[in-house]
Amino acid sequence: MKVSVKTGDTVLVNSGKDSGKKGKVLAVIKEEKRARVIVEGVNIVTKAKKARSAQDKSEFVKKEAAIDVSNVNVVCPSCGLAVRIAHKVNGDNKIRVCSKCGAGLDAKYVKDAKAKKTEKPVKEEKSADKTAKAEKPAKTEQKSKAKSVVTDEKATKVAVAKKPQTSRSAQRGV
Repeated sequence: MKVSVKTGDTVLVNSGKDSGKKGKVLAVIKEEKRARVIVEGVNIVTKAKKARSAQDKSEFVKKEAAIDVSNVNVVCPSCGLAVRIAHKVNGDNKIRVCSKCGAGLDAKYVKDAKAKKTEKPVKEEKSADKTAKAEKPAKTEQKSKAKSVVTDEKATKVAVAKKPQTSRSAQRGV
């Protein structure tokens, strides 16, 4: 069975009691007809551990149990979304890519992409540009306050416009 999820990927659980949780894949278990993954901090079960000798203590141990691979989606490291995995041929290699942004998901290709990003030269800003940019956030704060006042007014208008629903007989005047 082919599995697109690999050990070390960050995944989002999309069904079950732990839906909505993110975690790192600790292991991928490939079986004949299905595949399962063990995700860090997800599907915690309690097992009883029996003492094997007089020095050991019996105790309850909490650990992660496997969940089906169809219940998880890989989280793209560049865009941060839980996505389905697409495949792309890069020379002689077939790599996993994000279906939303097209970024590579395989570790060696992600490192190469990060290295390329850091190699770009950073342009030096003039001192006049720095002061102009420092003033802009203050203007955006004023705009956001004005927008919040407008949305508050709309919310009150909507609340006033809604009337309680009455029965059909009351509407007819019976």
